[in-house]
Amino acid sequence: MKSASLNELKKELQMLSPKQLQDLCIQLAKYKKDNKELLTFLLFEANDEPAYIQNIKEEVDELFTQVNRSSVYLAKKTLRKIIRTAGKYIRYSGSKTVEIEVLVYFCQKVKQSGISIHSSTVLENLYEQQLKKIRKALSTLHEDLKYDYQRELEEIE
Repeated sequence: MKSASLNELKKELQMLSPKQLQDLCIQLAKYKKDNKELLTFLLFEANDEPAYIQNIKEEVDELFTQVNRSSVYLAKKTLRKIIRTAGKYIRYSGSKTVEIEVLVYFCQKVKQSGISIHSSTVLENLYEQQLKKIRKALSTLHEDLKYDYQRELEEIE
């Protein structure tokens, strides 16, 4: 089955009644956890960005308690899981400030965790990739915000 383009979907959705739209949204939410999470974000959390960021930070904290520090391999796997989870929530918001705050928080947690990033090339590259993402997102912000986040970035580098 070939899927329709976004433009075709948009035109078709405009022809539906509010009740039909609601039914479609419910059906989408039933079949995939990501759809349900995105719908939850759009309905309940999109208008309160600071609370959304705080919720993400709490989940990152919870995931960091599960990091296995006994081997670099296991630590790497858990850190990648945390990055995937954070990335999913960043995509939901689409906001550069959310992206920067979450990634900076992740980097701070890595530093605090005692995981030796410099003992493994893979961990070092993983950490450097997050710093690169922060720098890229910083370049799109207004100067006032950029200055505040730049100082935080310097602390974790």
